[in-house]
Amino acid sequence: MKKPISIIDILNKKGKERIVMVTSYDATMTKILDATEVDVILVGDSAGMVMAGGDTTLGVTMDQMIYHTACVSRVRPRALVVGDMPFLSYQAGVEEAVRNAGRFLKEGGAQAVKLEGGKRVIDQVKAIVRADIPVMGHLGLTPQSVHAFGGYKVQGRGEEAAMMLKENALALQDAGVFSLVLECVPAAVAHEVTEALAIPTIGIGAGPLCDGQVLVIQDLLGMSKEFKPKFVKRYAMLFDTIKEAVDAYAGEVREGTFPADEHCFKD
Repeated sequence: MKKPISIIDILNKKGKERIVMVTSYDATMTKILDATEVDVILVGDSAGMVMAGGDTTLGVTMDQMIYHTACVSRVRPRALVVGDMPFLSYQAGVEEAVRNAGRFLKEGGAQAVKLEGGKRVIDQVKAIVRADIPVMGHLGLTPQSVHAFGGYKVQGRGEEAAMMLKENALALQDAGVFSLVLECVPAAVAHEVTEALAIPTIGIGAGPLCDGQVLVIQDLLGMSKEFKPKFVKRYAMLFDTIKEAVDAYAGEVREGTFPADEHCFKD
């Protein structure tokens, strides 16, 4: 049996080995991922879009995130499981943030949580870390701030914005986060932030020089025909594969060739 990956293992990869992170939301996908060399499984609030069909991540509830996290954790994957704290689960105050973060470990079986934002959520980050709950930060395009940003836009462009991003990253590091997601920021800025930090960075749309990369598993596998942002590479096109399989099944059912004799029980 492979040794489970810990927070310390992730920290120790900085500057030595790039970190591989993908999302998962259910046991079936997690079992497949557990047969791979993935380091971190993020149970992302992206579940609200790819699993529930929402236009944004904002509608996801704590109970929904705990459900998805528990589905992943029951597999007991080798990869580190990180639960994504949804909108308004930590922004309202320190006490609520700690309580909700604790639910991810106690009820969801995660080993860490992720939350979005920099200096404005530093008090929450510090309190969660003090409660012995590991925290992954998230800067750049933070999807829970989509309306404040005026849409899904690249962040950190320009000298002032880049400096602010770096300051927020350093503040999160000082607050105790063990790693930091950088989403949709210029590659050069992500590289500068990565070089400035002692903790690993994990990029998504942030260039190749972060300490690791993350993609939504449905994007990576090509399970949508329509959705393909610039930063996504499809390593398969399962939309077509699944459609072909279901079409073949439907054809055999209508023709009466399925179930065949080998699929039937005998007296």
